[in-house]
Amino acid sequence: MYPTLAKDRIVVVLYVHNRPQYLKVVVESLSQVVGISETLLIVSHDGYIEEMNKIIDGIKFCQVKQIYATYSPHLFSDSFPGVSANDCKEKDDAGEKHCEGNPDQYGNHRLPKIVSLKHHWWWMMNTVWNGLRETRDHSGHILFIEEDHFIFPNAYRNLQVLISLKPKKCPDCYAANLAPSDVNSRGEGWATLIAERMGNVGYSFNRTVWKKIHNKAREFCFFDDYNWDITMWATVYPSFGSPVYTLRGPRTSAVHFGRCGLHQGQEENKACIDNGMVNINVEEPDTVSNIELNWEVHTYKNQPGYKAGFKGWGGWGDNRDRLLCLSFAKMYHSTGTASPFHCMRRRSFVMLLESNIVACFFVSYQ
Repeated sequence: MYPTLAKDRIVVVLYVHNRPQYLKVVVESLSQVVGISETLLIVSHDGYIEEMNKIIDGIKFCQVKQIYATYSPHLFSDSFPGVSANDCKEKDDAGEKHCEGNPDQYGNHRLPKIVSLKHHWWWMMNTVWNGLRETRDHSGHILFIEEDHFIFPNAYRNLQVLISLKPKKCPDCYAANLAPSDVNSRGEGWATLIAERMGNVGYSFNRTVWKKIHNKAREFCFFDDYNWDITMWATVYPSFGSPVYTLRGPRTSAVHFGRCGLHQGQEENKACIDNGMVNINVEEPDTVSNIELNWEVHTYKNQPGYKAGFKGWGGWGDNRDRLLCLSFAKMYHSTGTASPFHCMRRRSFVMLLESNIVACFFVSYQ
């Protein structure tokens, strides 16, 4: 239906879990976005859930590609990275229980459904930027959204404007955002652009920024916090050596509406959305680009939030998780040696994990 993509397209990546009642809202909002038919929508799942898949299969407003996290508890239900029979639980003492695992800084052992969130995000980033045929050579911005982000009709056009203005208006900005870093804010309504700390709702950046992030794989993978965004704020961004600002408009173009956890799933669908409905007020200014080219930039400095020095919420102390995370950073890069999986049209990576577990990662290019 959409055989050609715009040359200056901003690829959109939608990161999803198991909340179909949320996904329906996001997809409906995306269907109203002006310009969405010009680009590619990539949907990254952390497992194959039939109801989620059917919703994506029903999209008729743009090109769509679905990808599925390969090392997920959904696939490894009785072994790492899922739950193994010999795994330590809660605050078990590995020596006394003769169980496997390393506790986090608070003495708690891993919970697969929790750590999978960070694994999925990191796997997705590496796969989108370095693995997929459609995006591995894409140098422009990629927009990342989640299944509980309502996207306004003007989001894509506003983002195009922000990206074009960023080099002149805020050359030190790393990204462009659709929403304020404070998820409860709808924007200031000023006649200015806003430069502030990177938000986690509707954020976009280019390959140059991705390379900086990728170079900090060890910092990302060894920080004891199961949240990818807090890990970025507390250790990755501070390691860049200068403030990491993002540029946005004074009026939000995306809203976070989630009310329940990422892995509460379908059993909680009645509790996640009030009366099964999401009431987002889309006003006339939200339907067309509302950013002026001549606006100056207001910079927020010393904003509250997670930053360098925060030690993390834990949940990420197991060496197996850390090594698996590091392997994702290398899975699309040549090891310099031949492997049993190598062939003319395939790159592979083999890494020896603890306990003599060998994890093999490969991608076949058609």
